[in-house]
Amino acid sequence: MDLSQLYDPALDEYVPEAMDFLSKFSFVSAAPDLSTPEGRAQARDLESLGGGILAASFLDDVDTRTYLGAAGDELELRVFAPEGPARALYLDIHGGGFFMGHPRMGDARNRAMADTHQIAVVSAQYRLAPEHPWPAGPDDCETAALWVLGPGRDEFGSVPLLIGGGSAGANLAATTLVRLRDRHDAAAEFIGANLVFGVYDLSGTPSQIKLGNTGFRDLYVGDHDTEARKNPDISPLYADLNHLCPALFTVGTYDYLYDDSLFMAARWRADGNPAELAIYPASPHGFTVFPTKMTQAANDRTDTWLAQILESADS
Repeated sequence: MDLSQLYDPALDEYVPEAMDFLSKFSFVSAAPDLSTPEGRAQARDLESLGGGILAASFLDDVDTRTYLGAAGDELELRVFAPEGPARALYLDIHGGGFFMGHPRMGDARNRAMADTHQIAVVSAQYRLAPEHPWPAGPDDCETAALWVLGPGRDEFGSVPLLIGGGSAGANLAATTLVRLRDRHDAAAEFIGANLVFGVYDLSGTPSQIKLGNTGFRDLYVGDHDTEARKNPDISPLYADLNHLCPALFTVGTYDYLYDDSLFMAARWRADGNPAELAIYPASPHGFTVFPTKMTQAANDRTDTWLAQILESADS
């Protein structure tokens, strides 16, 4: 994490295309009123979200399983197996502000990761707020991680584990790692965390406060006041982050969660863990699904990082 250069200057070449794309398309245009059931239903319509750009990544031919969540209900697992033996097993946790989203949001990228790196990828469903506020989400993600540690490894072998997620999913991935360390002595099983434009402080970072778009926080934590939202299980920025795995933090300069990644990457590294911070200019929240060269650069950087993590584990 070299802070002498904010981002790779080679990315400047892609800024005009990124700006042109943003001028014609808004991923979060006309955000609905999340305080009403009608508004949440509109936001949860993943087929139409962003003019259908998200739905373009959904795949039909996916190995779909179920696991029992923390409350005992059946939740979905989407499994992407590689050709031949798996080198590692990756737990993907979807985003959506804790109140929306589905594992299929990551289908295309998860399929590509499985094929490119010869790893098995498991994307897990979890219960959503406000019907199921904190701690339902992290409880289910912890349970999904235990599935990966148990039945997942039974199927794919005693391979190293990876974890990743975007937005709320990055929060839940970090929280899951802390829970696995503290409750199951299992954090050492994970060799890498791929954390993409995460929200790590539900009490509000400066970029959240400046740019707004934070109604999801009230859905997730209800009547918890600002101080209570600093609970490390809600806001992992405040957690003890010692003895965790290497992590890649990806974020764009136009993201309202920009500060979250800057702060969390610094804390991750300060607590003794390897951390890389990948910043992309002219890139808003959710940019990793855009059909732009900036997005391709971000995916290439992630693939390079994954390849290095896997090569290190193999050696």
